[in-house]
Amino acid sequence: MTKESEQYLPKFKKTYEKLAKKHSLPNFDQMNQDFHIEKLAEIETDYLLREIRRFTAEKFFNYFRFVESLLNPTNASMFTFSIVKTLGQKEKDKLTELYKKFAGLELEFISIDIEYSEEKEAKFLKQFCKDWQEIKKEMNSILEFIKKNWKNKAKNLDKNYFG
Repeated sequence: MTKESEQYLPKFKKTYEKLAKKHSLPNFDQMNQDFHIEKLAEIETDYLLREIRRFTAEKFFNYFRFVESLLNPTNASMFTFSIVKTLGQKEKDKLTELYKKFAGLELEFISIDIEYSEEKEAKFLKQFCKDWQEIKKEMNSILEFIKKNWKNKAKNLDKNYFG
């Protein structure tokens, strides 16, 4: 964090905590741990919840695209293809269910973005943060499986010729 950010952070936290109290949102520390919202401290806006939602969307979309590339690895990197080869049907089914959740959330992101409403932003963030806790567990489960099987796959990659 830059020194400039540090000077804005206390005011940002105070503003967020007021909104959190008003709309029963997660506390600042939880939001910051999951989404690094302290990076928004330097942004001046009258629509803080919208900026937080947009910022959380960046992290969300990265995970969404990762899951999407595992389920549909067309034009994917060698790394992605090698991961796909480690997946069993159970993991693919979990990824498919996770993808459905992601797709529904993306539609909500778009819907909320069309017309600003503090109440809608707050309601969405509240539900999204709740959903995110479950998504993290599911992602961790899948990643643990991939990491466990990656060692075996990496040994086989050493024996293959790619040229």
